[in-house]
Amino acid sequence: MTVIDDLLDGAVDLHCHSGPSPMPRRITHVEAAQQAADAGFRAILVKCHYHDTVTDVLSMAPQLEGLPTAVYGGIALNSVNGGLNPWATDRSFRMGGRMVWFPTISSRIHLAHAEAHAETKAHFQPLGMLQSEEVAVVDGDGEVRPEVGAIIEQARDAGAIVSTGHLDSASALAVVRTAHGLGHDRIVVSHPDFVSDIGREQLAEMIELGAVVEHEIAMYHRDHIFPAEQLVDWIRALGPEHTILGSDLGQVGNPLPVEGYRGLLGRLLQLGVAEEDLALMVQRTPARLLGLES
Repeated sequence: MTVIDDLLDGAVDLHCHSGPSPMPRRITHVEAAQQAADAGFRAILVKCHYHDTVTDVLSMAPQLEGLPTAVYGGIALNSVNGGLNPWATDRSFRMGGRMVWFPTISSRIHLAHAEAHAETKAHFQPLGMLQSEEVAVVDGDGEVRPEVGAIIEQARDAGAIVSTGHLDSASALAVVRTAHGLGHDRIVVSHPDFVSDIGREQLAEMIELGAVVEHEIAMYHRDHIFPAEQLVDWIRALGPEHTILGSDLGQVGNPLPVEGYRGLLGRLLQLGVAEEDLALMVQRTPARLLGLES
């Protein structure tokens, strides 16, 4: 076995974009799980901006039966799902959901980014679907909306992860502060340098409050959006103990998730990131966030 094989044996992907989805996907959740199992992954968590993937996973249970890789789902709090909807999150968690993403395609900063980038807007508005509406986590006075705390309490009690989604830095920090105040320590801040524009100073505070920063393989694989050297800078600045890697892959036109992991892990090894640090980022920390026993 190679070093990369060893790293993938026990890996956990918390950001897999398999299907079904209204957005074009290369693989189904079952195919993603099969490919992950072939590589030795411990678990994957499948994401859709448009619907709760928990019901997807449950409907595919007969096809997933016997695979050594666990498959989990979650819900994104976009306008299509009712925004900050504690009834939707309650149902999701009670049916086995393990992640709630605060607004992604319905965040203010995402909508502004889409308006400025036609390709982004088209990608996130498939099939001619209605344009997402903004879902704000703070009110006009800058106070966190009460639904935010209620949803985080649900996630805490269910042992599920809270993600800041595509929120801007101030909104993401408000969510992280609320989660910390409610005693929840399974918090993820995704791709801070893509759309959300969260700086290192804000991330340092979020880390102090218990958050983990997730960087996406889709953005660094073959320097697709950012050079891999930039990811190395992030890891060294924030610390591998506060960093995880998710694939953010499964879309048509992108590499398959396992392919993305293999390519980027090899590049990071070439750039001097230690094998032990990579194991922490792709195995142990995401497994802890999911509540998997070591």
